[in-house]
Amino acid sequence: MLNALYRSARNIMIFVAMAAAAMPAGNGDETSQASQSIFHVVPTPDPGFNCSLFAVSASSANDIWAVGLSAIHFGGAKWTAFPIATISGSVIDSLTGVADISPTDAWAVGQVNEGLAHPGQVIEHWDGASWSVFQGPTLPAGAEPLLNGMSAVSANDIWAVGSLLDHHLGVLNFLFEHWDGTSWTATAIESGDASLLAVSADASDDAWAVGFSGPENDTSRTLVMHWDGASWKRVESPSVGSGANQLNGVLALAPDNVWAVGFSTHSPTPPPGQYRVPTKTLIEHYDGTSWSVVSSPNVGPNSQYQSNDLLGITAVSSTNIWAFGSLDAANGSGNVRTLLLNWDGNTWSVAPSPNPTKGDFLDDVLFAGVVPSPGNVWIVGSEAEFVTGDPILGTLALHATIQ
Repeated sequence: MLNALYRSARNIMIFVAMAAAAMPAGNGDETSQASQSIFHVVPTPDPGFNCSLFAVSASSANDIWAVGLSAIHFGGAKWTAFPIATISGSVIDSLTGVADISPTDAWAVGQVNEGLAHPGQVIEHWDGASWSVFQGPTLPAGAEPLLNGMSAVSANDIWAVGSLLDHHLGVLNFLFEHWDGTSWTATAIESGDASLLAVSADASDDAWAVGFSGPENDTSRTLVMHWDGASWKRVESPSVGSGANQLNGVLALAPDNVWAVGFSTHSPTPPPGQYRVPTKTLIEHYDGTSWSVVSSPNVGPNSQYQSNDLLGITAVSSTNIWAFGSLDAANGSGNVRTLLLNWDGNTWSVAPSPNPTKGDFLDDVLFAGVVPSPGNVWIVGSEAEFVTGDPILGTLALHATIQ
């Protein structure tokens, strides 16, 4: 079961990139984008063949973990790679969530052997010296768990969310796993055809999980669930157009101020010769009463090739929020570059962002962000270098200091 959180971006990086690697970049504006952006690329190690980063968390400005197909740590001066036994650069093994509590206490979740006969989740713990596999909750025999996101309220209150496919019963369940300081426990709620991709908690009785329901890549609808301290319940959320809608990231700032980002499509039918319908940015807000769509920009021109995907969100304050993801080239070359939007308290606008990929083909994606101290913004993701037409997925970290 392919992790839908980075479905569109991973398909871009692997499927489209390999098909179009010989094509010229054709964008022409990466240099000006980089020079105009308040973000700059910070050097990061690539500890293996594939090293994309899908999640990031920090306990302070000098203690930041970013994980994905690898794990790297920022100690205040530079990023350093750390080995994780279950993650070795293969796209079938990945960490999709991380919660950094302190320099001696961090958690990461993900999956191993994805797409093979016996896929399973993995929970890793950092004790200040090394990462090690930690005992997870007891799950039904034959079940296929998939963890996609993680959020911590405190050292003794951490959530991980995803899905649990019960092969014996043929049922897909929402999967909520919780750490109470002593052990991990799991709660499965029958979902039908739906998946949770991200979670954000701002209090022990206020957590939000988002994703999609319905057929992926077809007519899926946005999905939102809320934890009130006693149980997880589904909350109505809008969708746009008749095609696929999906929420990839969520950020709970307060009980009456929650944001979610993803994409929408106008139709379930791809244009002739295309493998998917072009996507548009989708941003939704919860005001304490209901969810509503907030107008968000897209980079044009409109074409049957160009997609604007939002994959994550982070905030400096309630009036300075950053959403990010990827942008497909309008000319159909398959080139992909970073996409960055900013909320100033009134409107969302496109912000310039750098793209470090070198060579004739551009393939840069932003997946996750964190603000470890006031005005200190990190956004991580993936950049690809191409060797004889094949992509090597490397780590990517952008940083900005915002007054």
